[in-house]
Parts: sequence; C-alpha cells; structure tokens
Amino acid sequence: MSHFSTVKTQLRKREQLLQALHDLGHLPNEQDSLVRGYRGQTIKAEVSVKMAKSGDLGFRWNASTESYELVADLDLWKESVPIERFLAQLTQRYAFNTVLSASIQEGFEVAEQKNNLDGSIELVVTRWDS
Repeated sequence: MSHFSTVKTQLRKREQLLQALHDLGHLPNEQDSLVRGYRGQTIKAEVSVKMAKSGDLGFRWNASTESYELVADLDLWKESVPIERFLAQLTQRYAFNTVLSASIQEGFEVAEQKNNLDGSIELVVTRWDS
C-alpha cells in the first residue's frame, strides 16, 4: 500500500519553483529522481528535495493540469512547520519570483522591496521610458 500523497498546486514554471525552494533554504535536485517514502517505497519526480527531518519531497509535472504537483509521504512529515504552511511559503516565493522575472523581462528594475511583519512582501518596480 502506497503512503504517498499528491497535492495539486498552481506552480507552472520550473525555474521559479527551483528559485522558490532555494529561497526557503532547500537544495533541490533538478534531475529526475526517486522520492523516498515509508519503508523504502519510491515515486518518480522531476524535482526533489531531501528534507531535514522528514522523508523526501518531490514535484512532478502533470501534463493535464500543466502544473507541478507535490508528491510526498506526508505521514513522515516532521518539519517545524505544517505542510500547509510550507506550501503557502513556497507559493508566496514562487509568486514573488514570477512577478520579479516578468518585471525584469519588461525592462523594470526593483526600486524597493519590503518584507512586512504579517509575512507579505511589497515590491516597487520602475522603468524609465525614453
């Protein structure tokens, strides 16, 4: 019996997913690999992370939803924040990196970045038109 859970996400861009994981202090394996779970069970993922206190965490591409889905044995999750909080933090960093990347592509520069006490991030970008 498999203990793996699959969690749908709105994470669609690989580069921003990898950057978000780095931003949160994780070192993702960017190659196809096996995510380990209960009693040596494994599942394939395109991106994986070895967690400090838990089993592995993986992200695999779902072509039908055109997004990455999280795969992990959530019964092994022993991190300091619940998986829901981890996903919220990851999604926030992903969104931040997506906005930042799109802004830079459009010729904007970061004028100000403020991390608020409530956990939100304010980003001010500017562009000089000639």
